[in-house]
Amino acid sequence: MSKASQTPFKPIERIALGNRLLRLPDVESKTGKSKQAIYAAIRAGTFPDPVPIGRNSVAWLEAEVDQWIADRLTDRARNRVQRKTNPTTQQGKTA
Repeated sequence: MSKASQTPFKPIERIALGNRLLRLPDVESKTGKSKQAIYAAIRAGTFPDPVPIGRNSVAWLEAEVDQWIADRLTDRARNRVQRKTNPTTQQGKTA
């Protein structure tokens, strides 16, 4: 028996449910962002970093992309509350 086959560890066991790897087309589809916008957001520190999966390949953890989306929804809700509590900040609207 080879040493690799004796190891009880299987890499897939370390990936939590919902933490699958997404390739760029999946991330674009899930977020509605283009490749350029995704990489610009990574450079700006506002989008999760990709995980290297090969010499010229990267992917994103689905849970991190899902959290990024959830954070956008939280921001939207917070902005709605602010607009309701402070109507003078609404542009183009008269009180």
